[in-house]
Amino acid sequence: MINLAEKPYNLSEKEINIIQNKLANMSQQEKIGQLFFGIAPDEQHVNLAEYINKYQPGGLMFRPGPAESIKRQILTMQAASSIPLFFAANLEAGGNGIISEGTWIGNPLQIAATDDLDNAYQLGNVAGFEAAQVGCNMAFSPIVDIDYNFKNPITNTRTFGSDPQRVLEMSKAQISGFNENHIIPTIKHFPGDGVDERDQHLLSSINSLSADEWLNTYGNIYQSLIEDGVPCVMIGHIYQPAMEKLIDPQMTLADHLPASASEKLINQVLRNKLGFNGLAITDATPMVGYNVIMPRKDLLPTTINAGIDMILFNKNIDEDYAIITDAVNNGIISSERLDEAVTRILATKLSQGLMDTDGKFINTIPAELELETEQHLEIAHKIATQSITLVKDRDKLIPISPEKTPRVRLVVLGDSDEGGFKEGGKVTDHFKEGLAQLGFEVSMFHMDFHEIFEEGSTDLQAKFDLAIYVANVETASNQTTTRINWIQLMAANSPWFCQSIPTLFISTANPYHLFDVPYISTYINAYSGNIPSIQAVLRKITGKETFEGINPVDPFCGDFIAKL
Repeated sequence: MINLAEKPYNLSEKEINIIQNKLANMSQQEKIGQLFFGIAPDEQHVNLAEYINKYQPGGLMFRPGPAESIKRQILTMQAASSIPLFFAANLEAGGNGIISEGTWIGNPLQIAATDDLDNAYQLGNVAGFEAAQVGCNMAFSPIVDIDYNFKNPITNTRTFGSDPQRVLEMSKAQISGFNENHIIPTIKHFPGDGVDERDQHLLSSINSLSADEWLNTYGNIYQSLIEDGVPCVMIGHIYQPAMEKLIDPQMTLADHLPASASEKLINQVLRNKLGFNGLAITDATPMVGYNVIMPRKDLLPTTINAGIDMILFNKNIDEDYAIITDAVNNGIISSERLDEAVTRILATKLSQGLMDTDGKFINTIPAELELETEQHLEIAHKIATQSITLVKDRDKLIPISPEKTPRVRLVVLGDSDEGGFKEGGKVTDHFKEGLAQLGFEVSMFHMDFHEIFEEGSTDLQAKFDLAIYVANVETASNQTTTRINWIQLMAANSPWFCQSIPTLFISTANPYHLFDVPYISTYINAYSGNIPSIQAVLRKITGKETFEGINPVDPFCGDFIAKL
């Protein structure tokens, strides 16, 4: 039995009666619809009102798009729905997670590099303000994963680093920013990513910490935020075998399940042990890491019966609805369990201000769009100034100047669209033009095999005074690594000449590149490839500003050579 008078709902007796009456008057199909959190349909291909009327989903998630378009679509769908909808986005790094005009404040690891909780608050505040302008009411963030494994291709700059206490404190500050703008925070990815070096988009990954280690780190983070009243938790396709074994010492190896299907991890650890009374949502269920657990017709009901209330995304929406409908009709999902999940959904919507006491949508979307872009850009510039980190400068190369090293070879890595969409954008032109404006003669590296294999150190010294490498190798899902992949044929685009020509290496998207270039003399972490960060890097390498950023992770990756 859910106690709606307790956190995170804190409902009055009158409000609890409203939820109970609303539930009693819903059809079975309306209840089933509430369990689904889909991808927002495209108004160019789907009649939005008809879509809402057919599926009656509990929530939808938007990818970034034009602000006026997002706002119009949200208003249309809220008007068509008998129960107010959650509208979510990945507001991890700023308002750019929901609208294309939104401010890219900085990736969470960049915020951590400032070691300033006010910046974490602003990360939530700016993203929340811009999201609220278009009717987005939920954030799939903060990310409370701990970046323990530098080889993990998905956590990386998306986390607040490897210090559990900093992760906790900055997550709390980011939540405060969301709360300021009435955006519902969703902490993720329970039971915690960042230990395994693999990506749960591609397989079910493993949090392999012992029970004591987990309770003192990830468990402490979740419990602290739960005690603060966090309303929603996103559940990952991640095993935590030690905690399952703690619950059931007799279980066999084959009995273990990822959290998105594990009754032990959800009902017994998250809810009973950590005290979470709120809304549990899966991570995206089209992920490979979810679908390989068991057949989907068995998996979706298992997920609901494990204590999870909402299913994020579909492989096939009609098929998934049919699976849950059949499970309810056949008693695999009991009517009591269905009502429990829907009660949490409705209570969250009421307690978080989406729904009034008549069950109607409370429209707080401003009539006129006002993004306050200039003010928010100033915040991004401040964060960039505080965060850029000089990891090492063995040969005292910095500051550089056109007088000392006028001729620059610029090599940019990871800046192409090859392999898919680049979420963070490109940096090449910004660095090239910025260096030229500072007075440097910039030559871009281009692959010419004939020239490269006739080019020796002496030839390069005759052409260039300085080499600058910029790595914009982004953290992204559905990849197995964020390591540097050099061009084949003797790694021709690598800094093989760094002992002959002064070489500066700048990373805009991954703090761990020293693992692949440990011999580099001068290395800088910028954490984000947004324009404020690029501009701050250029100021700092030319001596116009000091470096202020701290290392929120170990950029040397435990390699003593990298420290030399």
